Amino acid sequence: MKIGYVRVSTKEQNTARQEELMKSLGVDKIYIDRLSGKNTDRPALLEMLGFVREGDSVIVESISRFARNTKDLLELTEQLNNKRVQFISQKENIDTDTPAGKFMLTIFGAVAELEREYIRQRQREGIEIAKEKGKYKGRPAKQLDTFDEIYHQWKSGNITATMASKQMEISRSTFYRKVVEYEENNSAIDF
Repeated sequence: MKIGYVRVSTKEQNTARQEELMKSLGVDKIYIDRLSGKNTDRPALLEMLGFVREGDSVIVESISRFARNTKDLLELTEQLNNKRVQFISQKENIDTDTPAGKFMLTIFGAVAELEREYIRQRQREGIEIAKEKGKYKGRPAKQLDTFDEIYHQWKSGNITATMASKQMEISRSTFYRKVVEYEENNSAIDF
């Protein structure tokens, strides 16, 4: 059986191009994930891995649609190999039924991971340059207009920190950090 795996990073992205490729290749069943490929905890991927049987072929448009780092790529293809399932990547022309295909899979996986690391490095460098020029301030702080009132409710024991953080739609750790800042700035408050 020919099984296609399609992935885009977000729900807003379109899978049509990959789905058309799968149809043109005569794929019998398609699994689609609309999640980042940063890890292998993807519902359709896991379902597909549980579905495939000996003699099946898993076809992807490109390696990057299947896995974003060499470790995950090799682990996923090893799982398929253990089930005697062929892995085919159209873009890179890789077929794990051949020794050359297995070798190329490892090489392309390493290159894809290297490119991802280069992207992260360029992003970090760009942020540092922007910070030095005063153009990058990070994410703007959330406006907590009700903090004073909620703080006093919490301090008097009327609500818990969990309740306070939920009311302000922030995490508990952020709430506690804001409490410290608030108390440092308002040290004359009667407790």
